[in-house]
Amino acid sequence: MSIITGRGDDGDTDLLFGRRIAKTALRVEALGCVDELNAALGVARASGANPQWIALIDALQEKLIGLMGQLATLPEDETRYLETKFPLIEMSDVEWVTGEAHQYEARGIRFTGWARPGAEGCLARANVDFARSVARRAERAILRLHQSGEPVPESVRLFFNKLADLLWILARVEQD
Repeated sequence: MSIITGRGDDGDTDLLFGRRIAKTALRVEALGCVDELNAALGVARASGANPQWIALIDALQEKLIGLMGQLATLPEDETRYLETKFPLIEMSDVEWVTGEAHQYEARGIRFTGWARPGAEGCLARANVDFARSVARRAERAILRLHQSGEPVPESVRLFFNKLADLLWILARVEQD
């Protein structure tokens, strides 16, 4: 079976449970931003990050995969999604990200070159900074979706705010 089906040629795309919506819908925009964040984290992961960062990035990517499932479910199918037992972003995930941020922040933050990602010549840090900017874009897309009247759980909204903070800290932590 080919990935090239032609089903999207009319400007619609598939969500979970057989639902189709416009590729220009706010939900699809939010999904695309999360997908881009996942890819940006993959670049950061592959750019020479140390094993501790790689483990953290892997855990973040795993959470983003679950989140994409949440976003790919229309509100009317939320009960069906919950019945599948697929992963969800919950308040415990927000607390985990916040805890990780506090642990790294406690090591000390370097403010040299902070306003110019990549100025220090460290590819891993520059790519984490890029991922941070994508996380902020994803956060804005998710907030737009929520403000449009399509409810997005508070845990998801908070997760992105804390995730971007964690990535900012990670790109500047003293010891890596």
